[in-house]
Formats: sequence, C-alpha cells, structure tokens
Amino acid sequence: QVQLVESGGGLVQAGGSLRLSCAASGFIFSVNAMAWYRQAPGKQRDLVAVITSGGSTNYADSVKGRFTISRDNAKNTVYLQMNSLKPEDTAIYYCNVLNPLTYNQGDYWGQGTQVTVSS
Repeated sequence: QVQLVESGGGLVQAGGSLRLSCAASGFIFSVNAMAWYRQAPGKQRDLVAVITSGGSTNYADSVKGRFTISRDNAKNTVYLQMNSLKPEDTAIYYCNVLNPLTYNQGDYWGQGTQVTVSS
C-alpha cells in the first residue's frame, strides 16, 4: 500500500532554514508527480510546491524564491528546502502523490511534520 513518511520539521527562528523529507513506498515513485501541502491551525490545506516526474517545478506565490522542491528517484524521496522562513510558514507540512490524470491532490497522505517559525 502507499506510504508517505514526512520528517525534518521543527522549531526555527524567523530567517532560518529547514529541509523536509518525504519517503515514499508502495507505488512507482519515479513516474508520479509529487507535491508538498501545508495546513496552519484553523485553515485549509494549501498547495506549497509541485514537482513532476520530469523534474519541472511550480510553487505557491507565498513561497517562491524561498522554497525549493526536489526529488531523488533512487531513494524514493521528495524534499522541500525552506529558506528565509517566516512566522506565517508555521504549519503542518504534508507530502502527496498527485493524481496522475488530473494532477490534482491524490488520496494518500502521510502523518505530516510540524514546522514552527518563531518571530
């Protein structure tokens, strides 16, 4: 079955950096687009970044120039490098296997990893 395990979150001061990882299993990782989402308390889950199987990327306007999504197909892992963090980046971060037909969010989620940015 599909499993997604996020890690790398933590508490960091504003302006700091974190690198999130998502280890995937149970599907052919290399042919699927992957995404990072985040959900702040009391808010909906929002798309942060997408990477296609070919390595093309797309970002939410709020993180462009600060976050970088990447993937290592040999390790079945997708990463999110987060720099210049702001308090408004505080959220639980989730990775997701995008629907291969629509590129909308897929059905499988990990447990998430908490990112807290202090001011």
